Amino acid sequence: MIRADGRKYDESRPVEITTGFIKFAEGSALIRCGDTVVLCNASVEDRVPPHVRPGCGWVTAEYSMLPRANRERSRRDVDKLKLSGRSAEIQRLIGRSLRAAVDMAALGPRTITVDCDVLQGDGGTRTASVTGGFVALALACRGLLEQGLVKAMPIRHYVAGISAGIMDNVPMLDLQYSEDSRAMVDLNCVMDDQGRLIEIQGTGEERPFTLDEQRQLVELCEKGIRQLQAVQKEILGV
Repeated sequence: MIRADGRKYDESRPVEITTGFIKFAEGSALIRCGDTVVLCNASVEDRVPPHVRPGCGWVTAEYSMLPRANRERSRRDVDKLKLSGRSAEIQRLIGRSLRAAVDMAALGPRTITVDCDVLQGDGGTRTASVTGGFVALALACRGLLEQGLVKAMPIRHYVAGISAGIMDNVPMLDLQYSEDSRAMVDLNCVMDDQGRLIEIQGTGEERPFTLDEQRQLVELCEKGIRQLQAVQKEILGV
């Protein structure tokens, strides 16, 4: 089966991450995964939510899409006076994924918020947000270490995410929108750099899928995530 952009079934889209994209953020990264573009900014505040254990920190995320990130204009959440259900679900995923990377005790009593704004969406925006958001988060933590505000680097593991799906009964890695919109099965996966799963979101869009098919999709994602983490490590110099 020939894919829309000529990739092989197990090939991910080209990835480019530009750091320092925003001047004022403690950590900033613009990630491009094919035609999907997400701006990720990490902000540090010296306060934590009430539920956080004394002396520990917190990492959270917010996610939104610009009105013309997609093929037709969408309304801003602020116009609807509430966050859309999709945006709320995605930002919870991003927050959970990024928290898995951080030692909250080492972070200390501060909150890092990672804002992920989709400038252009062509599939895989949530996983691109996790991958780019991690870079912004790591840069913010590095800044805390360089300023002597933390005694040790709070980052414990690299974290990245990617999607896979089944089209015409063929498992494929990193679906772009033209593929994702027609996929029989869609799966998002987040892993750390030890190959451990942080989150799997799998949905039978046109039909149910088997445990063997899930395994095939996760294995494809593992391959793509290793490649993404290699890019992260090259950028961060670790």
